[in-house]
Amino acid sequence: MTEVARTRARLPIDERRAQLLDLGRRLFVERPYDEISIDDIAAEAKISKGLLYHYFPSKRSFYVETVRVAAADLVARVTETPRQKSPEERLERGIDAYLDYVADNAAAYRTLLTTGIGVDTEIAAIVERTRAVLTERILAELGSKPPPALRVALRGWIGFVEGASLEWVTAGGPSRDVVRKLMIEMLQAALAAVPTLPR
Repeated sequence: MTEVARTRARLPIDERRAQLLDLGRRLFVERPYDEISIDDIAAEAKISKGLLYHYFPSKRSFYVETVRVAAADLVARVTETPRQKSPEERLERGIDAYLDYVADNAAAYRTLLTTGIGVDTEIAAIVERTRAVLTERILAELGSKPPPALRVALRGWIGFVEGASLEWVTAGGPSRDVVRKLMIEMLQAALAAVPTLPR
């Protein structure tokens, strides 16, 4: 056995699993889900399919875990702005972080939102939890007890952000700065409309 093989074999379980998830994120960013096989994953990881199945019982379970890790990364990026910044600065930085994430993970983002795997119940639950976390983050920034219409407006805005981001990375068109400004102005419009609505 070579030194590389011995080192690989001695990796702790958590470290090996983390490495495989990092690999999965890279593969699913580079290529759509349907174009990647278990053989491809094992070959890229330089391990046997049997060892891969030891950590993940199927390609689907492997993908679900990569999505879960990616969603946690997205939330961390979007919500890491220092509290000493103004709400406007935090919003702008959060949108910048979201657009960075979409640009860095364009293929995976398109796959998640436009293919059948995206409506898988576990994937859908991860996506929904991510939306809920981002909604609660904005509500926390606004303070006080929000009227129900505000929560509806924010969820609608998040849907707009997803759709606009998908169009941006798929079809091109406006510059990133234009997309960012549009997102900010749409949020401001949604928030401005809430006080005029009946409770």
